[in-house]
Amino acid sequence: MINRRSLLLRAMALGAAAPLGGCNYEDPAHPDLADKFLHAMSAWNDRVQAALFDPHTLAPTFRADQITSPPRFNAFYGIDQVPVVDETTYKLELGGQIQNKAPWSLQQLRALPQESQITRFVCVEGWRVIGQWSGVKLSDFLRHVGADTTCKYVSFKCADGYYSSIDMASALQPQTILALDFLGQPLTAPFGAPVRLRIPTKLGFKNPKSIMYLAATNVYPGGYWEDQGYNWFSGS
Repeated sequence: MINRRSLLLRAMALGAAAPLGGCNYEDPAHPDLADKFLHAMSAWNDRVQAALFDPHTLAPTFRADQITSPPRFNAFYGIDQVPVVDETTYKLELGGQIQNKAPWSLQQLRALPQESQITRFVCVEGWRVIGQWSGVKLSDFLRHVGADTTCKYVSFKCADGYYSSIDMASALQPQTILALDFLGQPLTAPFGAPVRLRIPTKLGFKNPKSIMYLAATNVYPGGYWEDQGYNWFSGS
């Protein structure tokens, strides 16, 4: 059965699409009319999704025998272009409204309490896989470094040039982790080594890999795909 939240989101998506039939994409007097409308609707959709989001509601979890095999690689480049980060010298840099901005080594991250989950990864392209990830709760890490959790956003920059951001409520959701392991082993380069975000309440492109920088901020940080028109909140 479709729950109330899914029904509302589907209805809003249909309602947003209906007026586009009347837009004249070739009208030189209004060349950006459709584009402006879509951006406005996307921003409105972000606000509605944020209002409907319940940080206490958990994403579905699965059994070990339901894990997808083999795992699926995804990125905005081919697997032969995956950057390899030297884990022995790796440092997670911190910025924004965080009290203790000292960088973190992989060893320090592994010394913190670890959480494991078997959750579903949902791609905006329509495919989905189930995997097992382990790492540090992002909420615990943010509090550990004195991040201002009243900020609106947590932003990320990655070794491959990718960047993304999430809302603070989603960052504090208990299943959101800084993943260090995948399928019971340390992350490999194609799957985001040495540290990636695993957030099962959002679509796959909101799970940045090979994170090099993390910040808490009230300034909208955007994202690699979001700045090209993808919906920013992108709950799954």
